[in-house]
Amino acid sequence: MVGQTLTSVAIIGGGPGGLGTAIALSQLPFLEVTLYEKHSESREAGAGISLSSNAWKVLDLLGASKGVKGGSKSNTHQRNAYTGKILSVVEHPENSAVDQRGAIRARRTRLQQALLAEVPKDIIKYSKKLVHLDDLSDRGVRLTFEDKTEVLADIVVGADGIHSAVRRSLFPEHKLRFTGNTAFRVLVPKSRLNSLPEITSTTAWWWGKAGHVYFSDVDDETENNNPLFEITIRSYHEPEIPGKTVGWGIPAANEKVASRVTEFDRRVRDAVDTVEEGQWWEFAGFAGPRLDHITAWDKVALIGDASHPLSGAFGSGATFAMEDGWILARALELTHFTGRPLSDALEIFSQIRSPYYNRMYEHLDKVQEKLQKVQSESTNFDEFLETKIDSFLYDDKDFIYKNDISKVWDAYLEANEV
Repeated sequence: MVGQTLTSVAIIGGGPGGLGTAIALSQLPFLEVTLYEKHSESREAGAGISLSSNAWKVLDLLGASKGVKGGSKSNTHQRNAYTGKILSVVEHPENSAVDQRGAIRARRTRLQQALLAEVPKDIIKYSKKLVHLDDLSDRGVRLTFEDKTEVLADIVVGADGIHSAVRRSLFPEHKLRFTGNTAFRVLVPKSRLNSLPEITSTTAWWWGKAGHVYFSDVDDETENNNPLFEITIRSYHEPEIPGKTVGWGIPAANEKVASRVTEFDRRVRDAVDTVEEGQWWEFAGFAGPRLDHITAWDKVALIGDASHPLSGAFGSGATFAMEDGWILARALELTHFTGRPLSDALEIFSQIRSPYYNRMYEHLDKVQEKLQKVQSESTNFDEFLETKIDSFLYDDKDFIYKNDISKVWDAYLEANEV
């Protein structure tokens, strides 16, 4: 690239989406990529993360799949949280047919580490919390950080999650709301639950009226002699406390967590009681209206939760963000080698990904309408649960979990005769 001017790209956010984007973009020799992470080191909050065929496809493209191991979700039960009655068992044969690695639940840190290993070491800048962006027209974008430093970039990628500072700069009128849905998450040694074989033998959702509990392996036991096990409690009607309701990760006391499952089956309560004080983390759920645009200023793109604040509705947000980053890289590559402007690359990115997210919103609208109708007409909780589980499991979501992002790109090229 001697004698040529590189296009500078600033990625905001060092989660899976930002790291995946950094991998994809740093492979393009005409780009100079820098990732800005607000924390002082690379870290991933939460407990487990679900990965299906769509995740394996994009991780393969990024060269990071080999570093990701987890617990199989090949045997998933849906239960009534009060009685323990099994309402549904899913073997997930569709995943093994598409990809032999199947559907897994992995530690979020495993995914983070696998991606981080593929990112060029010198491109990540830590302790850089973005405060604001300014459009400088043909001079690019000015980024201002909390430490008062400023940088210029030709392209900015907002991979900074549901509370995106990039999105706030682009669309200050867009407001998030607390959904009332809060998750309490923990990873515990599976050995601590040895007395509860019905809890540890399957991946399971125990559904209640005001919340549910999720149990799952997060380790491949063939490679880990001391595997961890995930417990996530979701409470649907938490009150908002001004100044204290936060978006992502504060410690939660055992007493607070246990109070959310006092009416649940004894086995659930016993599992919750195995957690040592100080281990639970609380994550408040936020969501926002769908965005009309996921790009702005002809040089800024939003990816992942920054572009579609769905509050984790499909449990595949990290995969969505990695797919976004890979498509953005392909669009920039195409426009560079065909002599087109950067703005065309962002338009291609939007043309491919915006309809995909709109389809998710439409799906959620239909499911919500169905559940409200059943809830108003049904007097039997199991009947309502069965409808909820049917929508949760069996409504057509192949467009999500079987998505092959490389084929999506090939289809775009074919449709546009490129």
